[in-house]
This record gives sequence, C-alpha cells and structure tokens, in this order.
Amino acid sequence: MLTGMLILWFILTLASLIFIIYDLIIVTPAPWVMKIAWILVVLYTGPVGLFVYLLSCREYLFGTHDKMVSAQWKQAIGSEVHCLAGDATGIILAALIISFFTISAGWEMVLEYIAGFLVGLFIFQALFMKDMMGGDYIKALKKSFLPEWLSMNMIMTGMIPAMMIWRYLDINAADPSTLSFWGSMSLASIIGGVLAYPVNHWLVSHGLKHGMVTGKHHMQHELPPIHKAGRTQLGFITLLTLIALLMAVIIGLAYT
Repeated sequence: MLTGMLILWFILTLASLIFIIYDLIIVTPAPWVMKIAWILVVLYTGPVGLFVYLLSCREYLFGTHDKMVSAQWKQAIGSEVHCLAGDATGIILAALIISFFTISAGWEMVLEYIAGFLVGLFIFQALFMKDMMGGDYIKALKKSFLPEWLSMNMIMTGMIPAMMIWRYLDINAADPSTLSFWGSMSLASIIGGVLAYPVNHWLVSHGLKHGMVTGKHHMQHELPPIHKAGRTQLGFITLLTLIALLMAVIIGLAYT
C-alpha cells in the first residue's frame, strides 16, 4: 500500500514539476533566483509546493505580478521558499552521501544540519542574493547569516523527526535507491517548510529578510537595516528556534 501511495505521489510530483517549469518560463516574471527556488521546492514537496506557488506567486493577469505578491503573507512565502530550497538541498545531499557510511544518528543530524546551513547561506542566500547588496558577496553573507540560521533551525526542526520516525517505521527509508527514502525526504521538506513559515514571516515583517520580488525589481530591493527588530524580540525568536530544534533532536534520537 505504501509503495502504491508513493508511486502516485511521485507521478503527481513529476506533473507538478513539468507545469511549474513551463509556467515560470512562459507566464510568471519571477527573477531567476526565485525560479530555481520554486522548481526545487516543488521537486521536494510535489503538489503541495505547486499549490502554494499557484496561491502566492503565479501571475494570472499580465503585468500584475508586483501588486499580486505585495501582501505580507506572500512576501513571507517568498522568503520561506528561497530558504527551503537551499536548506533542503543541502540536507538531502548530505543524507545521500551519509547513506554510504555507517555513523550514529546524532552525527547524521549534525552533518545534515551543517550541510543545509552552508548550502542555504553561501549559495542560496549570499551568492544568489548578492545583487541586492550591490554585488558585494561578503556584505550579503553578513546580512544573511542571522535570518538564514533562524529559518534553518525551524526547517531542521520539522525535517529531523519526520526523517527519523519514517526510518524507524520503514528501514528501507535509509536507502536512497528506494521510494521510501525519497518519500521521507518529501514529507520532511513539507513539514520543515510549514514550521519555518512563522519565523520567516516575522523576519520579513521586521526587515531582517527579503520577501517575494519580481524579475523587474530584483536588482533594486536591498534589505533594510537590521536594527528595525527589537533586540528583545529577536532574542526571544532565537531562543524559541533553539528550543524547537533541541526538541526535534530529542524526538529524532528517541526513534533511532
């Protein structure tokens, strides 16, 4: 039964992927960075990711994309998608490599966390978004570090339990040659994305993270100064993400 459900899921994922690639090329004027992010997110989350795209980013009337994505919740989704694409890519790549070795679950979580954070920060945040910082990669790194870290904490909070519990229920989920492995990664990405949305919404609303932008204005939106967020609020959000991550690790270890 599980195999049949996974086959259906990946058929829907393939159809979703074909549609969004076509739509991003022909219809929606998103910048190339966001196009890559959306394609990866739909690859990892299937029809769930496509549904979010249709709801928050797709241009239905020509020339209306700027206005259509201006709502705060849509801006936060843009931020979330960009982060999830990078972090999930690093985590999944790490899981693929780790599958060829025998290491403890604790070290697996650590390595996947590091890989997700590095890919998210150095590539999907600083490198892809450096044009927003006047082409200055180091400045982009500094601006991106804190928001990327907070968002990564919540994405990993969702992904760790999902991957570990699925593997506990089906040992085949540790093998990348099986549908079960990819099914667990898909579910983990969906849960991680859902849990990371609130913190991305807060970061965007306080000027600490970029939101959804269009291809036309991609080069013109530099992040506002970090001092817009109160230190007390920022400290509370940081503590909250760390507590959530710790709880996720405890749950993950309980199912190893």
